[in-house]
Amino acid sequence: MDSLSIHQLVEAQRAFFSTGATRDVAFRIQQLTTLKNTIISHESDLCQALQTDLGKTPYESYLTEIGMVLSEISYTIKHLKSWVKPRRVHTPVTCQPASSHIYSDPYGCVLIISPWNYPVNLSLTTLVSALAGGNCVILKPSSNSSNTSALLARIIGEIFSPEYVTVIFGNNELHQQLLTEQYDFIFFTGSPSVGKKIMDAAAKHLTPVCLELGGKSPCIVDNTTDIKTTAKKIIWGKLLNAGQTCVAPDYVLVDSTIKDQLIQHMLLAISQFYGDHPAEKESGLPSIINERHFYRLLNLANGTNPANGKAHSVEEKIYNKEMRKITPTILDSPTYDAPVMAEEIFGPILPVIPVDTIDEAIAYVLSKPHPLALYLFSENKEVQKKIVNSLPYGGGCINDTILHLTSHHLPFGGVGQSGMGSYHGKAGFETFTHKKSVLTKKNFLDNSLRYPPFNKKISSLLRFFLK
Repeated sequence: MDSLSIHQLVEAQRAFFSTGATRDVAFRIQQLTTLKNTIISHESDLCQALQTDLGKTPYESYLTEIGMVLSEISYTIKHLKSWVKPRRVHTPVTCQPASSHIYSDPYGCVLIISPWNYPVNLSLTTLVSALAGGNCVILKPSSNSSNTSALLARIIGEIFSPEYVTVIFGNNELHQQLLTEQYDFIFFTGSPSVGKKIMDAAAKHLTPVCLELGGKSPCIVDNTTDIKTTAKKIIWGKLLNAGQTCVAPDYVLVDSTIKDQLIQHMLLAISQFYGDHPAEKESGLPSIINERHFYRLLNLANGTNPANGKAHSVEEKIYNKEMRKITPTILDSPTYDAPVMAEEIFGPILPVIPVDTIDEAIAYVLSKPHPLALYLFSENKEVQKKIVNSLPYGGGCINDTILHLTSHHLPFGGVGQSGMGSYHGKAGFETFTHKKSVLTKKNFLDNSLRYPPFNKKISSLLRFFLK
């Protein structure tokens, strides 16, 4: 698709939006229902595409991708009529007689750029929020997950006209062409480095953005926790999609007195989940997306440098090049300046670093950019309170991992380097709508105090009402 046709597409969506069709709530619900039915009818196709791109089993594909999208659509359809209603708010005495309302107004033509790691979930969940808000959408999924992206383009093309919703994907050149156009809103999920470029392009047109980024999400474990259960929950969250999850536990800061026990139970959990040979085809562990990331992760997993920490795994064969699978690896006690601690790992490698106090863990996390997620394992209520109140992060769990992003009632998003804005459930609807404030005045009484000429007495009255 060349730049001219992209421009024509944007103009076509603006023209369709101006007809007012997308503002009708019944229209929005009808389109969401059609999308839901289409996903259900293509479930096996989506599972096959995810298997080809990422090596996901049908169970994991449904659990982390298809099922979450269907749940989001059902929740949105159920609540959309109440979300759309204008919300009446208080009107101050100085404005009386009048009423005040806040309207949720669609932005118009929005651009959604989604990543490769959850190509169904992170494309369609965002699309659901945008359609619920009454917008037209250009969706660009990642070319890295090419099979899934091509399938999304095909099935979306079957049910929506391009002037309402269209899916396009391609190389970096297409990406740049898309960003030269003016949109009414841009939603991006990906790395902080690309997020900066998105924000820079949006600034040229003063376009509002929502950035869902990533970073190194810490997991803090104190000595009051149930070690066996904690290990299982951390490994489960870490190894979903082979660690290629933006909210996966990136590293563990654990009380030094239980560090060795925690590692032992983590290795046991890996064996229970994926067998003694996780890099084999039948293990159920997903694949690394491409060779570039595969070799990047191998370099991090080979903990031969003492600074990297001692590497523990359930088998000596650390990788399967043909399947692009890497055996989950625990790095025991790497230094804070080790390469594995420099950037988000995004793979099945987990550094475990001992700390002597909770304050030491807090100080380290505070010294780094604000993470997208944080996980605390502790039965100590004071420690729980201290972590929540001391550390800035997008969201997280106490005594679990990942699950916070499955709740329709919890806004999901980052802060600082890990992003801006949020979505999921009503928060997604709010993100894709502008809050338009309207004051409706009654004309049967017109307060003369507002009009000149002003005098001292009137000035005193105004001071009384406005203070």
